[in-house]
Amino acid sequence: MKMKILQQRFQVQYQYPVFFTEGLFDPNNTAWPAFLDREKSPGTKLLFVLDAGMAASHPGLKQAILQKLRSSFTGEIPAFFLEVPGGELIKNDPGYVEEILSLVNTHGIDRHSFLVGIGGGAVLDAAGYAAAIAHRGIRHIRIPTTVLSQNDSGIGVKNGINHFGKKNFLGSFSPPFAVFNDTRFLTTLDDRQWRSGTSEAVKVALIKDASFFHWLEQHAGELKMRQMPAMEKLIFQCASLHLQHISSGDPFESGSSRPLDFGHWSAHKLEQMSSFSLLHGEAVATGIALDALYSQEMGWLTAADTQRILSLLQQLGFHLFHPELEEAPLTDGIREFREHLGGKLTIMMLRGIGQGENIHVMDPAIVKSCIATLKRLPPIPATQSLTESL
Repeated sequence: MKMKILQQRFQVQYQYPVFFTEGLFDPNNTAWPAFLDREKSPGTKLLFVLDAGMAASHPGLKQAILQKLRSSFTGEIPAFFLEVPGGELIKNDPGYVEEILSLVNTHGIDRHSFLVGIGGGAVLDAAGYAAAIAHRGIRHIRIPTTVLSQNDSGIGVKNGINHFGKKNFLGSFSPPFAVFNDTRFLTTLDDRQWRSGTSEAVKVALIKDASFFHWLEQHAGELKMRQMPAMEKLIFQCASLHLQHISSGDPFESGSSRPLDFGHWSAHKLEQMSSFSLLHGEAVATGIALDALYSQEMGWLTAADTQRILSLLQQLGFHLFHPELEEAPLTDGIREFREHLGGKLTIMMLRGIGQGENIHVMDPAIVKSCIATLKRLPPIPATQSLTESL
């Protein structure tokens, strides 16, 4: 039997800038108009998808955006606005993505226009997903407004919403066209949101950079007390490590390994089991603690290093034990984590601080033992320093 084969092969280059600034829409800030002037074309329109909670904390934002457009460009650039709820609500209800797509259709937002998401990670995830599927891809600009989205989710290449009760079941790998991190937005975060994103910094330090982990230990008090210079340093270094990983490895996760999801197999399930009363970063902190203890049980991580990890997380203000951990479905997170990517189970553990390594089998009995350890863990008094707890 004769057979002919045509083999197709090509590469697509992706690049996008991540800006770090303050007061993006202030009259004297040139970052936004300079970028837009380079990238706009005749007929460019802007659809802004705003996190409603963020918009309420910044009531003059829409007017500032419109004023910035009017003062920076002689020709009109049409701009449209939609407010959506933040948090997992927008990711759990596909109606919000439909609402975004409806405005894309109504206002003629085409592939030479921009869909601009301004908000926390959940809003950026949903807006990015809508941008990816409309017209097979509208240029998407992200303006993250939380610590977690500025140092992790908002600068990466993933978009998605939840479905079938599973985290990010629907989604795409669609890099943003640009990201603008504006520290001004962080000033209105409540303490939980401020703290939540620091767990992702601990995560990336543990698998990538021991010196960054040491810096986090030294500056945990400043971070907890909301000192902006320390937070700016955390966000920049964490974002840098995150971007380096994306460019040097498997950005679209075609293999079986997801190093940047260290601590996440249980975190995603814990979020769901708590009916999303836990913030993502809070669940990740618990997931990191759980996997650090598991690494110790395997004989990979020393007791001293495990204690450093637990102490840092507590010093940042995280509660590491939650009653949902003792519910049987937690271990379903192992299966769902593998299922989400496919292939064999691949979970990152720690050989040491700054040194991650994959495993392919997890023992539910050891997981249960680690949960029991977390339950017995005494809280660190607020007045106790990090060095005193080591």
